[in-house]
Amino acid sequence: MAENPLAVVENQPRLSWQLISKESDASQIAYLILVASSEEKLNNDDGDIWNTGRVNSDKNLHIVYSGKPLKSETKYFWKVKVWNQSGKVSKWSKNASFRTAPLESDLNPTWIGAIAKADSHLPEGRNFHSATYKREKKDSIINASDSLSRRSIMLRKPFEVEKEVKQAVVYISGLGHYELTINGKKVGNSQFAPLWTDYDKTVNYNVYELSAKDFQKGDNVIGVLLGNGMYNTLAERYTKFFVSFGPPTLFFKMKIKYNDGSEEIVKSDRTWKYSKSPITYNSIFGGEDYNSNLEQKDWNKKGFKDRDWKKVVIQEAPKGVLRPQTAPPVTIQKQYEVKSVKELKPNFYVFDMGQNLSGFPTIKVKGKRGQTIRVWVAEGLNEEGTIAQGRSGKPYYYDYTLKGDGVEEWTPKFSFYGYQYVQIENINYKEDKNKDLPTLVDLKSNFIYNSAGEAGSFSCSNEIFNKTHELINNSIKSNFQSVFTDCPQREKLGWLEEIQLNGPGLMFNYNLQNFLPAMMQNISDSQRENGLIPTIVPEYVIFGGDFTDSPEWGVTGVILPWMYYEYYGDASLLEKYFPVMKNYVDYLGTKATNHIVSHGLGDWYDYGTHPAGYSKNSPIALSATSHYYYGAYLTAKAGKLLGKTEDFEKYNALALEIKTAFNKEFFNEETKQYGTNSQFSNAVPIFMDIVEPQFKEAVMQNLLADIKEKGDRLTTGDVGNRYLFQTLAQNGENETMFRMHNHYDAPGYGFQIKFGLTTLTEQWDPRKGNSWNHFMLGQIEEWFYQSLAGIKSDPEKPGFKHFFIQPEVVGDMTFAKADYQSVYGKIASSWEKKDGKFILTVQIPVNTTATVKLPVAKNSEIKMDGKRFRTGFDEKAQKPVLELGSGIYTIECQL
Repeated sequence: MAENPLAVVENQPRLSWQLISKESDASQIAYLILVASSEEKLNNDDGDIWNTGRVNSDKNLHIVYSGKPLKSETKYFWKVKVWNQSGKVSKWSKNASFRTAPLESDLNPTWIGAIAKADSHLPEGRNFHSATYKREKKDSIINASDSLSRRSIMLRKPFEVEKEVKQAVVYISGLGHYELTINGKKVGNSQFAPLWTDYDKTVNYNVYELSAKDFQKGDNVIGVLLGNGMYNTLAERYTKFFVSFGPPTLFFKMKIKYNDGSEEIVKSDRTWKYSKSPITYNSIFGGEDYNSNLEQKDWNKKGFKDRDWKKVVIQEAPKGVLRPQTAPPVTIQKQYEVKSVKELKPNFYVFDMGQNLSGFPTIKVKGKRGQTIRVWVAEGLNEEGTIAQGRSGKPYYYDYTLKGDGVEEWTPKFSFYGYQYVQIENINYKEDKNKDLPTLVDLKSNFIYNSAGEAGSFSCSNEIFNKTHELINNSIKSNFQSVFTDCPQREKLGWLEEIQLNGPGLMFNYNLQNFLPAMMQNISDSQRENGLIPTIVPEYVIFGGDFTDSPEWGVTGVILPWMYYEYYGDASLLEKYFPVMKNYVDYLGTKATNHIVSHGLGDWYDYGTHPAGYSKNSPIALSATSHYYYGAYLTAKAGKLLGKTEDFEKYNALALEIKTAFNKEFFNEETKQYGTNSQFSNAVPIFMDIVEPQFKEAVMQNLLADIKEKGDRLTTGDVGNRYLFQTLAQNGENETMFRMHNHYDAPGYGFQIKFGLTTLTEQWDPRKGNSWNHFMLGQIEEWFYQSLAGIKSDPEKPGFKHFFIQPEVVGDMTFAKADYQSVYGKIASSWEKKDGKFILTVQIPVNTTATVKLPVAKNSEIKMDGKRFRTGFDEKAQKPVLELGSGIYTIECQL
């Protein structure tokens, strides 16, 4: 649900609104929408494009536009009013707008740059990676390429404005990444734009609206700075892989509308010029270098003499389809000052920035012309106190060469890394003690992540859980970039399993409504012709074998559209990507023998005395086959929802056949155990409802016995954690969950807290793992929101149209609270134990209802807003029940 989007592709966009009311039990019974061709007409209540008239409906989400045919590259304005349950009509909403995207034929892109792809001699293919191509091979590939093809360049285009500008719209894609200026002023606040895609399938472009104040009478200048990004990773220093789609390239189009009604177009063509930028090295994996002596002052403003600049060349266009970027941009979200500093030896400093993050530093320095400061960054330190990059990818650093002009400030533009510590040698710090060395005047860390925005918050009386929540979310943010990455240093790759296994926690914490459709486009782009969805999306590099094809990863393409529907009440991803879902399940069928799938990584990084990696505690075939079943089951559900009867019957029958084969292969009827009787082996069939009902309790008892035998500790891994946690939560074992996580030992979040870490690590014992900034073990977030705070969706009423508030009071906890910004509005649950009472405050959005289940005895005295209240009783849950409409309520219960 984008607010005032600038590039709507659909001919029938969907309109949504949220409702606010001071009344309780408030709901909508009707609406009226006006869509107009101008804001003036809309203000006069003239819906010349669409006037729905009064529509009797309680729907306020995803109303399909059904007015006059929409024109491309056109801005429309709309508003809505509604009637409530009493028949009273509201005021008009504030005016909103949407702009339709241009047709691809309208864009008619010309791509320009410094060197043609054919002349660049860059490598083609996706098999060049550090695991197989050692330094000699890599160096030979680099040496074979033209250095200009890896260099950051500046492009400029002067143009004249002689009339009064009404507005202008810019369409731009600069690959790998760009920074756009108009008359020297940066347009937008994005970092690393556009977002990453498989450039052979999709190329994102960004859209910006400009106004008259962005231009000046007479001469104006467009300036664009280009860097390599994931588009062109071939570079010296550290790289996880070295793959190129071509040299840096630019597409640009600006349509200017004047007050007199005339239009003018400025676009990328042969008239542009380029020059090498002061960024002498840029690599998404290796760092960035900047020589300030190569700066060309005011190069992107009028009056600059560009006679020494070269004419651009027309480049081969990327193969991918040009699509507007619909997901939010990556931006600088926070900035951190130096927390502490140590001078390990004279003029050798290590700075603790206080937070492990994804980003880059900003430095302020002074010194002599030609002096260079090298800035090293890392997540951790060696024993002697120097930065440690050994496990996270080295060498990675930033070089800045001074021009010797007072205090100079520099922030990198095209490279980021995961780090907390900064090391700089051969400098003064603050004071000019050594006149022969440059002086670092100031240092800051910039935390970058996607600007999608936060959707929820959680806190409770347990400090381990609070700190765990903080660790996990710092890691999520660090890896919430163009895609969800595994880590922000070593790989920066979109390993898929993290999204679906952490999906509910991600959706409770962040607004992913515009991000996940872009993710599904990437998944669709990466799906092979045979139906395989690879483990990494976008698939910039092919590692091969199980690291390319693992069902627990690939099934994300099936799970994600359904999860999106459940949380946002929006079936559009199911509709659009149903073929992707079917094709992946069909692909797994080609890999199955008697419905048993045996390949993949299994319960990756499961816990034990063995080295971390492939599943060791549980059969890989059990993991693969269960996800084959789950994929077929969800595809059948989607087919039923979409009215595709033939598909429903096919995949429903397939799911039943897989379930039968699974139980025959892995279930021992005598011992009532699955597989190896590991926690993963027993939890997965319970969670997925594969176990036959008559055996469920016995399997559950085997699971609990193993947990008890392990001292209330888990043995699951990346894949199994969610299934273990939710199997316990959904089957009344929240006290077991509490004991499993309320400690400072490994395996457990408390063990990482004990080490003073600020992000979640790749392994439970941070001393063993490579990365100190992974969120793949963050599945407990779902339990925080759904169980401790008790906010649960109702699959029968998606989007939280109806939901449950069912808090669990566990251990010695005295309070828990959470809120979640649903598509209908804010949902909140806050409880505390005080003076022998359980006190719960809930907030329910307008146009929704909630079922509240209270963790007290049947005969407990219950008051709502100070008055005694008669409740129902849920015999299965053994809890008093209240059915509530919208509003804020405080419920008191005697314990």
